[in-house]
Amino acid sequence: MVPINFRSLLIFSAILRIFLIIYGEWQDTHMEVRYTDIDYYVFSDAASLMASGRSPYERSTYRYSPLLAFLLVPNSFIHQSWGKFLFSASDLLVGILIRSILKLRGVPEKTCLSSVALWLFNPFTFTIGTRGNCEPMVCAIVLWIIYCLMNGSVLQAAIWYGLVVHFRVYPIIYALPILLVLHPLNLQTGQKLVIQKWSQIQQESSLYSSSKNLFCMANPLLLLRNLFTRRRIIFGLLSGTVFLIFTSVSFYLYGWEFLHEALLYHLTRTDPRHNFSIYFYHIYLHHEHAFSVVEKLISFLPQLIVQLVLIVRFAQDLPFCLFVQTVAFVAFNKVCNSQPFYFSFSVKSLDNLLLEVVVHHRRVTFSKFIASCLVIVITAQYFVWFFCLLPLILPWSTMKLKWEGLSCIFIWMCAQIHWLMWGYLLEFKGKNVFIQLWLGSILFLAANTWVLVMVIRRHIYSPVFLLQERRTSSKTRKLQ
Repeated sequence: MVPINFRSLLIFSAILRIFLIIYGEWQDTHMEVRYTDIDYYVFSDAASLMASGRSPYERSTYRYSPLLAFLLVPNSFIHQSWGKFLFSASDLLVGILIRSILKLRGVPEKTCLSSVALWLFNPFTFTIGTRGNCEPMVCAIVLWIIYCLMNGSVLQAAIWYGLVVHFRVYPIIYALPILLVLHPLNLQTGQKLVIQKWSQIQQESSLYSSSKNLFCMANPLLLLRNLFTRRRIIFGLLSGTVFLIFTSVSFYLYGWEFLHEALLYHLTRTDPRHNFSIYFYHIYLHHEHAFSVVEKLISFLPQLIVQLVLIVRFAQDLPFCLFVQTVAFVAFNKVCNSQPFYFSFSVKSLDNLLLEVVVHHRRVTFSKFIASCLVIVITAQYFVWFFCLLPLILPWSTMKLKWEGLSCIFIWMCAQIHWLMWGYLLEFKGKNVFIQLWLGSILFLAANTWVLVMVIRRHIYSPVFLLQERRTSSKTRKLQ
């Protein structure tokens, strides 16, 4: 049996993505069901407007940074699939960064390959880039920030962090854990930064570090003394400056239209449709009326409390902290879109396939069968936000695939499919199933919460950096 190395894994995954992009072009041309994401047409139209010297925001529903449209300008004069190749290349870059981060932490090569394969061959992820969604670019930047922090490149991490928050607003939730991990004991001037290796992890020392960290957070004087350090101030000022520069230039070019569509819209957004959120039904009933301050506070407080608890508890274990933060953010958010429009065509495609085979006894071509199977893959982009962080925490998980891992996957998928069933009946069959859909949202939140709790319980707490005073005390013991 030929051993699989990282290079062959990367080449095979690249070939898979190239094949899917080419196949997607064929399917878009010859079949009723389109492979390309509807958002990709929005990106391409905005890029075409920018190429002609007009505002990308003339394209309705384009609610992203002008940088995205600028990156896709070659769609107009090279090929319409340029963006798909760009996003898929970012997808591969995520795999490279996953391996690089795990190698920095001393994870064995075999475990690294398994973790990378989880990202590269996950149907949720390889369909995102090849269908034309920009999320792999955001995932790549987030992982690059983690890599820079682990290498001690705080200035570079700050620059990229300011850029990614401008590009997509949601990484703003990572600000506090990043600042907390810049602990003065982790990054003392003139001393070499030491990353805690995978082989050095012991539950007793990890629990000690965790409780010690909680004590520091609970001591106000110690917290204030360690809060305003030089590196934290530099990171905050530099990342904020980069964000303001890109935002100011965009505002200068496209005015209030940019500010509303790219930033303010996402902060005040409510979506009465296509929404996994438990607030969906309330938003639907009051969509035409302004929400009161109390209503906004009630919907925001649970998410804020959960975020703060997770940050205080796991900030020093940065990759794990970002993962649980993102899962909680998606689960408790007011807007968590699915794509029932695409799902409806998936169901229709499979219905037609079964009709031809069972009723009309017709032979179905292989390509048509593959198309019907591919379109049933649900592409909810918010889930990719934490899928890119999942491989970074698996080496520190004691959860076995059989049976706990499979049960988590099964419960999460079933809760999502259950919601999609009611969403399909509501949106495309006109059935009055609002209550059932709302109950489906509650069930999906419960499934996300249960999976999150299971992941936390089976995780070995592992601070990324060895604290300087711990290293000093260990050297003292050796000298004694």
